[in-house]
Amino acid sequence: MNLPASFDQWLLVGRALFLVFSFVVAAVTFSGWRRETLRQAALSQAQDADLAKRLDALDARLVALRQAVAHVTEACERSSRAEAGGSRALAGYPIAIRLARSGARAQELVQTCGLSASEAELVCRLHGSVHAVTA
Repeated sequence: MNLPASFDQWLLVGRALFLVFSFVVAAVTFSGWRRETLRQAALSQAQDADLAKRLDALDARLVALRQAVAHVTEACERSSRAEAGGSRALAGYPIAIRLARSGARAQELVQTCGLSASEAELVCRLHGSVHAVTA
């Protein structure tokens, strides 16, 4: 095997080895960089898929909540319509209390103020005389 004899030949061999070594280091570095980029891209895709699944679940819950709110709103409207007839009795309580204090009987409160029999008896017991309870 021929060994380079001159200093210039040693420099040429050294440069060639340095270039080969640099090329190998660059290839290894770029290969690792590419693997890491691919790994991060796969991780990002998995996170995007998880986020999309969670958004779909939230959307489904939102639809269910909207339906529940609509149902509750409808029930409240029905209840308020049903109570609209009962508001007469609610307005008649102050009058019923005054009548009970004046000695009116429960049956009179039912006829005059629109109270139910049990409500009229309660008003008579709370605000009326002892004899006004019996109808």
